[in-house]
Amino acid sequence: MQTAPSLASDHASSGDDQAPGLNAGFVVAGILGALGVALGAFGAHALKGFLSVADNGAQRLQWWSTATEYHLVHALLAAVFAVMLRRAPRARTGLALCVVGVTLFCGSLYVMTLTNLRILGAITPLGGLAFIGAWVWLIVATRQSPGRP
Repeated sequence: MQTAPSLASDHASSGDDQAPGLNAGFVVAGILGALGVALGAFGAHALKGFLSVADNGAQRLQWWSTATEYHLVHALLAAVFAVMLRRAPRARTGLALCVVGVTLFCGSLYVMTLTNLRILGAITPLGGLAFIGAWVWLIVATRQSPGRP
């Protein structure tokens, strides 16, 4: 009598015990998400009081808010890529683009908010390009590789 394969046996029968990067992808997405929430909370509470006395405090808080919004959205996209890694190894590139985007786009806005060094705004668009690349890569990564189910 034949029984329906479980997810575990289906995975094992595919010939790969575990796709490289699967767990690492979730770790990356989890770290990005946790940092996004923590930095959002920091901005809403501690930073708000600090910047309330600054000349351009409202604008700087808006930079922080933009950074945390994009940070969290791309942490979720990173989680999507982590899920995709088992069947679409190309998703690793999308995951990397999310990390680069968060680092450059959000990171430059975070530092610019804290230091008021507006020159860092020159870095922000590079992170934006990485974000755009990640969304485009979502399409690329979902295309079937030759010989893959």
